[in-house]
Amino acid sequence: MLRKIGRLFIIKTNWEAYMIIYALALGAVERGSVYLTRFPGFGGKLLFLACTGAVFMAGAKILDCIKFEKAALLERQPPIAPTPPMIEREAA
Repeated sequence: MLRKIGRLFIIKTNWEAYMIIYALALGAVERGSVYLTRFPGFGGKLLFLACTGAVFMAGAKILDCIKFEKAALLERQPPIAPTPPMIEREAA
């Protein structure tokens, strides 16, 4: 039962990754806007850029990990054996 619940928290496709990155970006922009109001001027803008920059780095890491996991999965699968060619019998 715990495995079934645990599978819900695994990112398997790029679409799921994009949805998570979008949610991270929404949160980062919201936090950055708080920084802009709390720290007016250059400091607030710098903190806002730090929040959004973290989303870019996290998004790139998530997408790279999905690509790496797909490659590792293909590497673990046994190769498909080629079928032998059909031998034609000569008509007698």
